[in-house]
Amino acid sequence: MRKRSLDMVYELAKRDERVVFIGSDLSPGLLGNMKKAYPDRWFMEGVAEANVIGMAAGMAMEGYVPYVNTIATFITRRCYEQVAVDLCLHDLPVRLIGNGGGYVYAPLGPTHEAIEDIAIMRALPNMAVVAVCDAQEMVRFMERSLDWPSPIYIRLAKGGDPVVSKAEAGFTIGKAIPMRKARGRHPVVLMATGVMTTNCLAAAELLERDGIDASVVHFHTVKPLDEEAALEHAANARLVVTVEEGVAIGGFGSAVTDLLVDEVGPSLPRIIRLALPDAFPHHYGAQNDLLQINGLMPEQIAATVARTVNRKEKVA
Repeated sequence: MRKRSLDMVYELAKRDERVVFIGSDLSPGLLGNMKKAYPDRWFMEGVAEANVIGMAAGMAMEGYVPYVNTIATFITRRCYEQVAVDLCLHDLPVRLIGNGGGYVYAPLGPTHEAIEDIAIMRALPNMAVVAVCDAQEMVRFMERSLDWPSPIYIRLAKGGDPVVSKAEAGFTIGKAIPMRKARGRHPVVLMATGVMTTNCLAAAELLERDGIDASVVHFHTVKPLDEEAALEHAANARLVVTVEEGVAIGGFGSAVTDLLVDEVGPSLPRIIRLALPDAFPHHYGAQNDLLQINGLMPEQIAATVARTVNRKEKVA
């Protein structure tokens, strides 16, 4: 996914002279073809993220569309003030590409694990937040990113993730994509963002074996949230489940529940939010190891949904 997104920066640069790439302490050979073809639009800065954001803001004010890339925790936490004041306050078309959202960098520990990135970037006015589900969808998103008028935070997964998106579904920033249609009128609705959509698709298959009807809706754009889709799919749901590889406080699940509480009121369906806890990770290992610890693997998602549905039916 990362390679595909950066390859697309080069492709966009070929078409539009406004496109600029700025990296922060990344491989000197990164986007070497772009460096060779457009040396005046390729920059590799040091470990100075605040400066990089200011640099991108200045270029955007001069009419460029900068694509800035580094590790997700560094492009969000380390320079949050500059992102807020330099980019969002001025509503500038800068694209922040964050490597390793969620637990991708789990072997490096909590300093490199971007678990609150969605929440803190979503809190900024004018900032769009996007987390696609696979490399093919990344291509479609990047095609749409060039002319978006405001800043965008782009959360990348680890790469090599299964391709579950379909070209015929298209891509529009701010428009959710139904990925699995339920058969009945009152299904469980799994709403997910990023690669958790893949886990939800697998969980839905497991639920079907247990006789539980489930649909899956992919919200690649957390902000602006597709409110129409969220409300439509929640309207007849027996249970709404939001799933994300990020902290529950202020993240994707909060965006959905805020909307449903405000708009649905007393008719609110049962909602559960599957997310990461309000704590710094203290385990090391592979990404899936930490997802397993926090109940976000497909079998665990399906089991949590099944327990909730069965408990509700017993109470009824």
